[in-house]
Order: sequence, then C-alpha cells, then structure tokens
Amino acid sequence: MRIFDKIRGNKTVTPEERRKKNNEYIKKNGIACLESLPVIESSASVKLKSIDAVCRRAIACLLSIQLACDIEEQNDYGESRELFLNLLKKYHVEKFLLEKEKRLFEDKYSSQDVIDVAWTYEAYWALIWVLGVIDDIKMPDTICDCRKAITIVGDCKDYEDFKNQCKIRDVEEILDILDLYYRYHWACVEKRVRPDTNIGLLNPDVVAERRKGLEWVISDIEEWDEIPLDT
Repeated sequence: MRIFDKIRGNKTVTPEERRKKNNEYIKKNGIACLESLPVIESSASVKLKSIDAVCRRAIACLLSIQLACDIEEQNDYGESRELFLNLLKKYHVEKFLLEKEKRLFEDKYSSQDVIDVAWTYEAYWALIWVLGVIDDIKMPDTICDCRKAITIVGDCKDYEDFKNQCKIRDVEEILDILDLYYRYHWACVEKRVRPDTNIGLLNPDVVAERRKGLEWVISDIEEWDEIPLDT
C-alpha cells in the first residue's frame, strides 16, 4: 500500500489530518520535523489550474530547459534557438513562456537566467506527476530522470498527443504531496541556518523546485518565480 492510499480519492481530508500523517512520515524517515508548522489550504479553498494550463506549462518549460542546457554547454545558440522555437510552435505553446524563458529565446538572458531555467527540470517533473505521467515523487533524494523527462514530450507528435496521456490527479492527492514538500522545505531551510539539522536523503534544490511546481498548480499566479515559498 502506498503512503497516501488511505486518504486518496473522493474522501476529503482536513489540513490537520494531512499535517499529522506527513509529520509521521517525515519523522519515520529521520528528517527534522516542526510539528506545529502551519497547515496548507484545504481542498475546499483550492482551485487547480486546468489540464491545458498544466500541459502547456510543462511543454514550454521542458523546451526552455533544453535551450538553457545548450547555452550552458556552449552549443551553437542560433541553431538551438531555431530548433526549440520550431518545437514551441509544433506543440502550440510559444505563447506560454515565462519571462525568464522568453529572455532565453530573445537572446536577452543573463547567466543566472540560464541556471535558473535549467533547474526547472524539477518543477517540470512535479508537473508531469500532477498530470499522472509519472508515478512517484514523494522522496526527493535525487534529481529527475532527464532522459525520461525529454521523451515524455518528444515521443508525442503534437500537443493533443501529449495531452491524451495526461489526467490531472485528484486535488486531495496533490495537496498531500504539496504539504509534504512544504514540510521537507522547512527542514532544508532549517539546515542552512542550523547545519546539524537532519534532512535525511533530501536534496534541498530538488525540494525547492518541485515545491514551486506544485504551488503553481494551485496558485492564480502565472510567473512561478513570483510564488512565495515561505516556510
């Protein structure tokens, strides 16, 4: 039985129940836990972004990442830009780039923009989990499978082909994982302040980026770098 099977589906879970279950899981895995960390929203107060919004964000993100990686590797910029612009058009997502991603395609980027966009592999990984394309992100101890991340989109002939493999998970399941990442993130931030804090196998960069992707799904903010990730 997977950890969230008992609270998945149509049953509404209170924020307090969700916190209690996740705190128990965190402590079981030897990760520092602040049991009084506030609860997140309930499903009654959350409105998920549409499947089209999440699908388009995922594809636009992935293609931007590929351009960022080519820039980092000092590949021919003009050639890479043309390739990924054509792919943005192929999947009809050229209008769904975020500001940092736009700067990459407009040759107006900074070195920090390149680093930031490349790291959104993990936010993308969270999105395709929300879309039901991958099964499990509950323990962010390693970076995502980059090859699989690419083929999930690359093997699709067009946008509809990609969308057809997707089905947004139940809001309760999404909130279960978001709450867990919120608590993971607290432990990772605490470790920066107090180095003796135990975070188990957590990768702090992976935690932050995936939380950003999950928060975006329930937020009315479009620029995900503007979403507060307070702990």
